[in-house]
Amino acid sequence: MNIRSLTRGDAAVIGAALLLFIASFLAFFSIEDCDGDGCTSSAWSAATFPMLPTVHLAALIGAGLLAVSRMSKPVERKAAGLTLEQWGIALSVFVAWGALWSMFANLWVEPEGAGEMFGSLNDHTELGVGAYLTLVGGLAQGIFAVLAARVPSLQAPLMGAPRSPYPSPQPPAGYGYPGQPQPGQPQPGQPGGYGYPGPAGGAPSYPGAQAPAPQPPAATGGPSDFSPFWFAVPVSRPLMPEDGSSSVPIAELTPGVWYLAVEQRGAVLIAQTQDGRRGALQDTSGIQRG
Repeated sequence: MNIRSLTRGDAAVIGAALLLFIASFLAFFSIEDCDGDGCTSSAWSAATFPMLPTVHLAALIGAGLLAVSRMSKPVERKAAGLTLEQWGIALSVFVAWGALWSMFANLWVEPEGAGEMFGSLNDHTELGVGAYLTLVGGLAQGIFAVLAARVPSLQAPLMGAPRSPYPSPQPPAGYGYPGQPQPGQPQPGQPGGYGYPGPAGGAPSYPGAQAPAPQPPAATGGPSDFSPFWFAVPVSRPLMPEDGSSSVPIAELTPGVWYLAVEQRGAVLIAQTQDGRRGALQDTSGIQRG
């Protein structure tokens, strides 16, 4: 699981669920002009059951399902035919619905024939701070859960892209990509050796010595000015087969992870994942270069 794949929308849902959990310990009902331990009722009181499991605890489960679904991608985990993300969204909407209707609840049940006494008690019972926090947290979780996959600003990675794992955008030696010196080639600033054009500037020349003709550069298989670079994607994007042989992605690039661009073919980047898989990234908009 990759915790860096969590988005701002996921963080908002988790924050709303934590707010609901805190609200469950605060007074949901309070009796006016009453002093003592029995003058308030929280979501953990038997008098407010079943609000605790259907609102406050359900919020934690819904947020947890969304977080696990996001961190386990590209694998889609399912339960009863639905993905964990779908279950998390449905549960979050149910939490919002339950939190809204909890504002119309009464602490005291009015039995038949005892309306005056119990009606008077309800008139002197008011909603506490826990009730209002429950309403705010429940509505926030339902709204953010629905919009997290639809609003671009909520799809942005929460932690941002890490620093490039190498000080230079060039890959380590041995990759064999364009821009890497091959064995036998002179390094920058190194005098020409056997099989290379004559001595460097300032070196003495000898009579009768002739420099061999320069060899044409080897083909790199891509644009001559292209150099491999590290990049990160702003949102999850599929990595398609390099040869276009299938429409099924070979991997999914997730935000917060660095990938290596090894070749450019028009508007398409040939990218390599950290486990060595190569494929075509067709949507390169908004990528962050390392």
